[in-house]
Parts: sequence; structure tokens; C-alpha cells
Amino acid sequence: MKEKITYSIFILFLIGLLSSCKDDLAEINKNPNEAETPQPAYLLTSTIKTTADSYWGVSNNLASSLLFVQHWARIQYTDPDRYIFTNNDFTDGWSTWYSKSISQLKIIQSLAENSGNDNYKGVALVLQSWIFSLLTDAYGEIPYTQAGNIDEFLTPAYDTQETVYKGLLNDLKMAQGLLNTDSEGIAGDILYGGDITSWKHFANALRLRFALRIADRLPDLAKSTLAEITTEGAGYITSNAENARLIYEDAPYRNPVSSSFEAREDYRVSKTIIDKLRALNDPRLAVYADTTQTATPEQYIGVPNGLTSSDASNLGFARTSRPGTYFRDPHAPAVILSYAEVLFGLSEAVSRGFITGDATDFYQQAIRASLAQYNISNELIVSYLQQEEVQFDPQQYKKSIGEQKWIALYGQGLEAFAEWRRLDYPQLTPAVAGVLGGKIPLRFLYPGTEQSLNGKSYGEAIARQGSNTLLTKLWFDVE
Repeated sequence: MKEKITYSIFILFLIGLLSSCKDDLAEINKNPNEAETPQPAYLLTSTIKTTADSYWGVSNNLASSLLFVQHWARIQYTDPDRYIFTNNDFTDGWSTWYSKSISQLKIIQSLAENSGNDNYKGVALVLQSWIFSLLTDAYGEIPYTQAGNIDEFLTPAYDTQETVYKGLLNDLKMAQGLLNTDSEGIAGDILYGGDITSWKHFANALRLRFALRIADRLPDLAKSTLAEITTEGAGYITSNAENARLIYEDAPYRNPVSSSFEAREDYRVSKTIIDKLRALNDPRLAVYADTTQTATPEQYIGVPNGLTSSDASNLGFARTSRPGTYFRDPHAPAVILSYAEVLFGLSEAVSRGFITGDATDFYQQAIRASLAQYNISNELIVSYLQQEEVQFDPQQYKKSIGEQKWIALYGQGLEAFAEWRRLDYPQLTPAVAGVLGGKIPLRFLYPGTEQSLNGKSYGEAIARQGSNTLLTKLWFDVE
């Protein structure tokens, strides 16, 4: 009996110890700068700013996805442009979006549930859906259904991309139902200034984006999603004035691209996109790139992607084009989703037979919207659209849309990377001195901490999806 009592006490001690460890881990994961009684307005502002900085910043944009899609190139320290990475190079998005963005949005939803303010809950769901899509498009399988609840799931399971995207479409449909212009308003909204109609349009624009993302895998779901949007009647983003974007203010709230160029000169515009813009007489060339500091006959000179550091250095800083001042301005916007993207999406949806309409007209409107976004004159827009190389080809809609969308998404590295993999256009030439056997990366690497801290779930994801390499093709990337 004495041994049984001793054993029971020991078991109770272990249970208490495990509970204490869990409490300690939750305490460690608390943000020390977070208010003890958080306010939804404060959390909303913080989440939008934190997420946009990471999305538009160095790790997820400048030093990776913008290089993969050959919008930008490296002029020095060229390893990333040659696809030389470790799993420690891709931790910023994963850690920021899970530990800060999603966790704060979950709190907003909880606070909104208690206060009865459905608009906060709807806005949080829209942002959460966008952030989860960034994660799954970059890495593949991710924690989704168990994410953001450390009290219940210390080691959350990974969900397949199919599960994630089905869930995101449901979340956005729920958000659309929650958002109500006649209900209590919201504060802290640095995207739309509390305009709930614009949030409803943004939610539907994301639904369109996600429907097309799964179109090659789940065409029936994609089509029914767009039919639901039409039936609901809230509509999409209606103009460039309604683009989902964070417009940066003065220091310390500067655009992260501007901050990067103040510190160093690692980046130049890629030769690939400069050559394409020049071939099309595209007036966006003067916006996307600066003329060379040393006068050259070409005026705009891009850097081939994936040069060795010595070869890139030999081209010279002054004889190659930096990204345009528009993108290096401290107040330049971090674009999340544009009117042009919506119109390209509608053109593709018509081309696939998902909706009715004029695919050519939507395509031309999309190009117009992209050019107008940079204040290009109507005269130049008309001239540009008349070129044979710009004309819409309904028999090769993926090529027409893919190439023009790639140009329009300049600066939005993660979205351009996803669309290039999905549409397979433009057809890019891999890095000159790349290390992937003449191939371009198809995903980000899972952070090394996942293998050590969430090994079981990580291993299950790898077993389903494939090895944790840059060349493992993701579920939505069919061809």
C-alpha cells in the first residue's frame, strides 16, 4: 500500500510538472510589449503593420521571391540569386506570421466575440486568410486548423494545401457574412480607414485569387465559389483607389524597401524584366527602374540573375539600374491586392468557363489599371494596348495573362512567385550560376526549428508532400 501511495504521489508530481512546463512555455511565448488587456483597434493596427513589413521586406521579398521571379537581381553578395540558402534563411515569415500576426488576429476574434462587434471579427478573418495563404504558397503544407492555440496545441499538425485552401474559402465566406456596413464600426484600420464596404470587396478579391489558385486541382469548387460571390452581390475591388495596400508614413514607419536601400546597395532590376519592358515599349520601365548613374546608350541596364559575386561586381553599381524611386520612396505602398489583379482574375475566370463575360475586355482593363496605378497617361496606355505582342490570345490565355500579370505584380514577390508557378508564364531562364541543376526554386524551406520543436508533425508533412528542398513542387502547382 505504501508503494502504491508513493507511486500515486509521483504521478501527480509529473502531471503538475508537465502542466507547469506548458504554462511556462505559454509565458515565454508572450509578447512583452503586448498590453495586458489588449484593445482590438491597437491589435489591428499592429498586425497590419507587422505583416506588411514582413511581406514587403527583405527575407520574403527582396532576398528571395523577387529574385526567383526575376523582377530584381543581386549586384553583390549574390548567393540568394544563385539559390544558395539554408533553412535558417526562411524563418522570418514563418515566425512573424504565426507568433505575431495570426496570434493577434485570434485575440481580435475572441474580443469581438465577447463584445459582439462582428466587423472586427470579419476583418480579422480576412487578414488571417491572406496570411495563411502567404504561408501555404511559400512552404506548402502548414499548421492551419490547430494554429494559434498554444494552450491546446503545443505542436500543431500540418494540413495539406487542399485542406488549407478549402478552409480559407470557408473563412472568407464567413467573413463576408460578418462584415456589415450597418453594424458597429471599427478603429485601428490602416488599410481602409474603417470602410467596411472596401473590406467586403477585399474579401471577395481574395476569394477570386484563391479560387484560381486551386482551379487546376478543384475546378468545380473554384467555379461554385465565384458563383456564390455573384449571388451574394457584394462585388470586388472597383478601382485603384480601393487597392488593398499599406501606405507608409514617416520614420520609423518607412517602407522596408526604402530602409534597405538606405543601408546598402545589394539589389538591381533584373535584366529579364528590363528586356521584356523594352521589347514591349512598356512605359512602366521608367517607373520600375532608374536610369544608370553613369550615362549609357541603353539608359536602363538590368543585371542577369544568378551571377557570381565577382561577375556581378564587374558590371558596376553606376552602370546598372536600381529599382525606381517610386519603390524606394519611404512612403511607397506595400500592395497586398490590386484592382489590376482582380481584372486579370476575371479574365481568366471567363477563359476557364467559370463565369460569363468578355475575357479580352477584362484583360485590357487589367493592363489599363496597372498602367494607371503609376499615373501613365491615357495616350500611352492606348498605344501600348494596340501592340500585337500585347494583344490577348484566348487560345493561350495562360500565356497572355501570365506574362502581363507578371509585369503588373512587379514588387509583389510572393504573389508573383505563386502566379508564375501556377500559370507557368513567363518562361524564365534559371540563374546563370545557379546551384539547382538549371532549375528555379519552387518553394521556401521549412525553418530548421520546425524539425526540432515540432518534429512529428513536420515529419508527417514531409512524408506526404516530399522532401524539404527548394525543388519540391507544391499541390497547387500542377504543370
